[in-house]
Formats: sequence, C-alpha cells, structure tokens
Amino acid sequence: MPLFFRKRKPSDEARRRLEYQMCLAKEAGADDILDISKCELSELPYGAFATCKVLQKKVLIAHTNCLTSLVPKTCSILNLITVKVLDLHDNQLASLPADIGQLTSLQVLNVEKNLLKALPDSIGDLVQLQTLNLKCNKLKALPPTLPGLRSLRTLDISENLVRDLPQALAHIRTLETLTLDASSMNYPPVDTCSAGTEAIQQFLCEALGIEYNPPSQYLLPVLESDGGETSVDGVSRTVCSYAEDEAKLQNKFLDYEKRKEQKMQEKLEFERWLDLEQRGQAQLMQQSHSQKGEVLQSMKEEQMRLEQDLTRHQERLGEERLRLLEQLKQMEQGVSGRIQKLLEENQRQKQSSEILKSLENDRIRMEQLMAITQEEAEQLRRKEVAAAMQQMLAETYKSKLLQMAYESRRQDLVNQTCSSLAKMDQKFQQILAWQQLDQNKAISQILQESEMQKAAFEALQVKRDLMHCQIRNQIKLIEKELLQLTQLELKRQQLDTEALQEAIAEQRRALSYLLQQLLKEKKQREEELQDILRELESKSETKQENYWLIQYQRLLDQKPLSLRLQEEGLEHQLMKLLKELSAEQYVPIFAHHRISLEMLSCMLPGDLEKLGIAEAGLQHSIIRKAREIHAVAKTIPELLKPLEGEETAALEEAREEPPSTKVPSAPPPEEQRCECVVCLEQEAQVVFLNCGHVCCCQGCSEALNTCPLCRKDIVQRIRLFYSC
Repeated sequence: MPLFFRKRKPSDEARRRLEYQMCLAKEAGADDILDISKCELSELPYGAFATCKVLQKKVLIAHTNCLTSLVPKTCSILNLITVKVLDLHDNQLASLPADIGQLTSLQVLNVEKNLLKALPDSIGDLVQLQTLNLKCNKLKALPPTLPGLRSLRTLDISENLVRDLPQALAHIRTLETLTLDASSMNYPPVDTCSAGTEAIQQFLCEALGIEYNPPSQYLLPVLESDGGETSVDGVSRTVCSYAEDEAKLQNKFLDYEKRKEQKMQEKLEFERWLDLEQRGQAQLMQQSHSQKGEVLQSMKEEQMRLEQDLTRHQERLGEERLRLLEQLKQMEQGVSGRIQKLLEENQRQKQSSEILKSLENDRIRMEQLMAITQEEAEQLRRKEVAAAMQQMLAETYKSKLLQMAYESRRQDLVNQTCSSLAKMDQKFQQILAWQQLDQNKAISQILQESEMQKAAFEALQVKRDLMHCQIRNQIKLIEKELLQLTQLELKRQQLDTEALQEAIAEQRRALSYLLQQLLKEKKQREEELQDILRELESKSETKQENYWLIQYQRLLDQKPLSLRLQEEGLEHQLMKLLKELSAEQYVPIFAHHRISLEMLSCMLPGDLEKLGIAEAGLQHSIIRKAREIHAVAKTIPELLKPLEGEETAALEEAREEPPSTKVPSAPPPEEQRCECVVCLEQEAQVVFLNCGHVCCCQGCSEALNTCPLCRKDIVQRIRLFYSC
C-alpha cells in the first residue's frame, strides 16, 4: 500500500464536458442554470464562481463528482449569493462551509449521498430555504439553529445516524414533509414517527406546550414573498399584517384600474421601442456569432497542434518505459539465477550438514568410550601445556633480553648518526616495558581465572565451528538478496508492473522462508555447542586445574588446513618480525588478509587497528620494523625468499592433510544500500519477517508494528551489518 496518493486527473471526456458547459453558460441568451455535473471534479473550479457572480446564475448543479469541499481557498462563497438552487448530491463532501448562511437567496439545497457528519450552525440563516435534502449521510444530530429555517417545507434526513429529533423543530411551522427512518428513531417514538409529518409536529408542539396549526396557515406569506421577512416566532404578527394588506388592496383596486389603461399605452410604446432594440441586438448577435466562429476555428487549430505534441511526447514516454522494462527484466533474470544458485547451495549445505552431524555424533561416542583414558591423557596434557607455557614465557623473556640488547646496540649507532632519535627510542623502550607488564598481567589473569578461560574457549569454539560459519555466511547472502529485491520492488512500484511485482513477491517469500530456516539452524547449532560445553563442564568437576586452558589449547591445535597453509605462505621475514615483537597471536589475521611485507610497510596505524590489532605501541612497532626490513630487502632481495626446508615441509604437510570440505557460495552481489522509506535520511538496516522487506532504519523500525511497504504484521526484525 503506497504512502502517498496523487490526485486523480479527470478524463478527457469529463474535461471536454466541463469546457462545453462553461462555454454554454457564457453564451448570450443562455438560461440561469450552470450544470457542471459528471465532470469528475475534486473541487469547484474558479470559473464556476466567476460565472455565477458575473452572469447572476440562479441554479448551480454539481452532482456526481468527487468534491471534497464546496469552496476552495482562493474563492469566496459570496460569489454564489444569487444562487437559489444548489444541487451537490453524490459527492464526497465531509462538511459544508461555516459561512454557508450568507447564501440568503438559497431555496433548494440537495446534499444527498455525501459524507457529512455535522451541519454548520450558520445554516439557520438560510431564511428562504424551502427544500433541504440530507439523505444518505453520516449525521448523528441536527444543529440547534435549524428552527431558523422559517420557510422550510421539505426536510429529508433518512439513511443517517439521527436517532433523536430536537424539540425546537416544532417552531418550523411551514414544514409539510419530513422524511426519516421511523424504525430506528428513539425520540419521538417509533409509532409517532410512522404516523407521518403531522403526527410528529403535533407530538413536538405538545412537548413544548404550544398550539399546533397546519402548515397551510403559514404558507401564504412564504409563497407571496418567496421566503420573505416572516419570523417564526411572530406568527400572530404575520396574520395581522396579512389582514391589513387585504384591506389596502381593496381600497387600491379602483386606483389600479385607472392606472391600468395608462400602463397599456405605455406598454404599446415600449413594445415598439423593444422591437427596434431587438433588431439592433439581432445584428449584434450575428456579428458576435461570426467572431465566435473565427475564435472557435483558431481554438480547434491550437487544440490539434497540442494533441500532436502530446502524441509525440507519449510516444517518447512509451519508448522510455519499454527501455526501463527491458532493464528490469535483465535485472530480474540475474536475481532469479542467484536465487536458484542459492537454493541449490542450500540443498548441498543440508546434505553436508547431515554428514558433519553424523561425524560429530561418532566423535562424541568415541569420546564417551575413551572417557577413562582421556582423563589420564588430560592430566599429561595439562602438564605438557604448563611446561610449554613456561618454556614459552622463558623464550619470550629471552627474546625480550635479546631485543633490549639489540635496541641498545642500535641506539649507540643512531646516536652517532642522528642524536634526535634518542628520545624516540626511550619512548619505544617505555612502551615495550608497558606491553611486557600488560602481557604478564594477562597471562597471570588467564592462569588464575577459570571463568575467563571458559568464556574464551566458548567464543573460540563458536568461531571455529565450520557449520556455524556456513550458516552465518548464508544468512548474509540472503540478507543482501532481500535488500536487492526491496530496491527492485521500489523501482517497479513506480512503473505499476503487476506481473513482475507478483514474481518478486514469490521470490521474496522463498527467501524469507529460507532465512527463517537458516536462523532456526543457527540457533539449533548454538544449542548443540552449548550442550557440548555443558558436557565438558561436567567433566571438569573433578577439580582439575586449568581445565579450560587445556581445552582452549586443543581448539587452537585444530586449526583448519586452509588457515595453516595461509600462515605458512607468509613471508619468512614477516613471521620473524611478529615473533620478535611477541605478536604471534596476530599471525592468522595477517595470513587471512594475505598481507605481505611490502604492503605492511605502506600501511598506517589506523589500518592495523581496522584489522584487529588494538595496541597502539604494537602498531607503531610493527610498521617501523616492516619499513626497516623492506628498506634493507630492496638492496638484498634474497632476504624475502623463504628457506627451502620450510617450503618443502609446507608442501609435504599439505599433501598429507586430507582435503577439507569446501562449501561453495554464491558470488557476493554488489552492495546497493537504499534509504529508509520513513525518515528518508538513514540507510535501510532491518529485515522484516515474514514479508522480507528491507526498507527501514534501526530507529524507525522500533516504532512500527506493520511493514510500511506491504502492511503485513512484523513477526521478527533482523539487523543488517554492512561490511566495508
């Protein structure tokens, strides 16, 4: 469902009908009626108000349109001051103007089949109104000023929500016909309402304690003065004035007969003068008709020229639309191919996951069978790990001593060449000392705190789990595909291609279902890893020391073949540099990103921080060492070549290691980010399930319960993280 609607333009036939009626109303000799009905108008045009004001129109017919308001902001209701009949039935009016009481000449008002919920109080100022049709609206009550309609003869309030009639309605003495829904009325009772208008008026007069008189006694002044100046409350005064007028008429009848003969002579003279005037008017009419024909001919030529220009413009738009449709079809074919590959990949992943699950079950059974021997092996392993860690600390300490000796020799040489570098070396020594203290504190804390060891083991286990990584990668691919489909759907909504929209919706449903399945598999895999962790924790209840440290070391030993090959492919000088700086833990990062010594020498500390090396001192030390080694290697290229023994050992180990199961994945699509459809400022970051739309940022999505594109309920929200 779109958020914004454009105004519906009237059809060509309706526009031609409006122009014809406006021209017909302006012709000489036209009657007092302006008929602009069935023209598909959303508001009355300015020309209609100007025509009614200038030509003194008495009847305005505007029924069967789409009017939502009677008077636009640029017009005044006083332009309709001469209108006596106003027909607005079958429109979409929600209210009448508050100043409608200024139409003092209005006698008939028809607003049947609209959306009126209330009438303005100024409607009581329409003293000449005789017919008021309010049928088929949404009125709940009549205004208190309604008794001001002292000339009202017909009132229709049927098919509304009015259940109670005001008692003041009894003051409208001229009311002859009152139409309402008698079966649904509460006051007066249903029996009274079913008896007719006279019974209703008698009931209301009795409730007010006034005498009821039939409307025929009050209609004569209304018919003579056409609504005149008769007051509802002054009925007796009207009767007296009527008697006096009757006496005066009898006295003046004789004078009227005398003046009648004189008027006849004047009439004959006036007819002769009128005949001459009509002849002159006929000549003027003939001239105006000839001029009108010339104007109409020029207008026809202008219209033909405009239609030709419009035809050419429509042809250009059609060609542009066909070209856009062709591009969209090509994009859809690409997306369909990627979705098909993704579905096939998912099927293969399910098969491989079943194999991995069976292997995992076999491993668990083997561990259960070898539980007794494993305890002894764990004790031996603990001793070996402790000895290895002691040896590692000793080697680290030795390397630090060698480093300090090397730095002292280097400082002597630098002092001889440039005395300005002495301060920098002192700072470097201080940073190394701080780093050594931080490292000693971290090692002692890892050895002492079992909970931290357990957390590290759990994080490493989730990170090293192959099935968990595969599920995460598939989820990222599906999220990117959903983002592309959302962008494609937003483009197609502008072109109104319903068939293509249905195809996109089917693909989106398939991707949403697949995403939910992967999320369930991810949750299930995490629960399985938690079960394994609880099983290992139950084994650690034998009060073994450093249990989690041993398990952490076991996971490190199970490093994948691909990562080991990448680590062995690092340059010898780069590996040596990291060992000298006690940064062996960052070897997998350099191997994964395939960073060479030449690339490292061109980097900045901020680049290393993005890779995951957070220590500022270590960043500067690695870059400085790499630049020194690279500068020396330019003169001696043999330093960058790996030793032959190391290269052959890596090849032999690669041959002995069985090939790992590689899971193919779909090629990553181009990352196209779309903006939020709510705030139009941030990027879309959330996937809505079950519909699968990616159309809102994180802040706007929290306040939504339904998707702004398809209006479906939001079952789940998934946050997207864009990778750089």
